[in-house]
Amino acid sequence: MGPSLLDALNVRVVGSGKKFLVLAHGLGTDQSVWSRILPYFRSHYRVILYDLVFAGSVNPDYFDFNRYNSLDAYVDDLLQILDSLGVDRCIYVGHSLSSMIGILAAIRRPELFSKLILIGASPRFLNDKDYHGGFEEGEIEKVFLAMEANYEAWVHGFAPLAVGADVPAAVREFSRTLFNMRPDISLFVSRTVFNSDLRGVLGLVKVPCCIIQTAKDVSVPTSVATYLKEHLGGRNTVEMLNVEGHLPHLSAPALLAQHLNRALAR
Repeated sequence: MGPSLLDALNVRVVGSGKKFLVLAHGLGTDQSVWSRILPYFRSHYRVILYDLVFAGSVNPDYFDFNRYNSLDAYVDDLLQILDSLGVDRCIYVGHSLSSMIGILAAIRRPELFSKLILIGASPRFLNDKDYHGGFEEGEIEKVFLAMEANYEAWVHGFAPLAVGADVPAAVREFSRTLFNMRPDISLFVSRTVFNSDLRGVLGLVKVPCCIIQTAKDVSVPTSVATYLKEHLGGRNTVEMLNVEGHLPHLSAPALLAQHLNRALAR
């Protein structure tokens, strides 16, 4: 990748606590998405932040289309970061795609994780027999075509839907980080995410998990939170947020911080 992974992915460790807390962002954002959450935790934890390789804040030359054609390469990056920092135990908070990265990492290296907190998580976005992921395959293909045809127009339409709540500042911020992504990388990662299906490995997760789900999310139906609770292999809880949208860390940071604190205290 050229420079060290820590430099390439803008890894930061902030805060003064004893325990490590990882905050991992989802698709369409970067580590700045946690800026309104960070003040609640930096005095109690050593908070690890990084940008996933597809983020607009990372040099796009580092994105290897052959390597990042599955979630495993993102897991490799996360584990390499933790090993490079000398972390032997952490609490992991992952949003959306990063929830699934955390799940796979906890299967591979369970001793590294004392708890997973999964925000807006989904093991599969496509509907299947006896499973409601929220999307039909034809719907997703239309999204991909729209992204390919006019990325700017797609962002303007998608950002308000994803944020859900009437919080213009959150829509502007999500639009900014979406626009920062190179459109071909954004489309490629979107295809990777929507073609993923982690349902078959959920039972291998023995680390305690807290699933945080908003009341209405255009990307993840509330039934998916129940599915995760029932199929993850460890001791699991669900926290429902009385707010709309897929990005509560942007639209309702104080409320999300309250629920994160509750999950951390368990």
